Amino acid sequence: MRQRNEDIEAEWSDFAQRLATSLRAARDRANLSQEDVAYRAGLTRYTYQKYEKGESRPGHPANPTLRTLLALAQVLGVGLIDLVPTDVPDLRSR
Repeated sequence: MRQRNEDIEAEWSDFAQRLATSLRAARDRANLSQEDVAYRAGLTRYTYQKYEKGESRPGHPANPTLRTLLALAQVLGVGLIDLVPTDVPDLRSR
């Protein structure tokens, strides 16, 4: 079971990095600073910066709430489907 948990964590980390890339690209297209996005989404700049790095806290993959993702999509002027990568990891326990 330990290997399965490590595999899930690795997949989640990869997914968080793809989300980070989507956030950066959408922010660049919107021509906004990290501070602008954070303020408009109701986040601290530090929290938003971590999401763009694919982290929630150092060494842990990003795991923003649905509310946060919706706020970011609205601020960036994109649909949630455009922000979140489509190839999601299988998180089911086996």
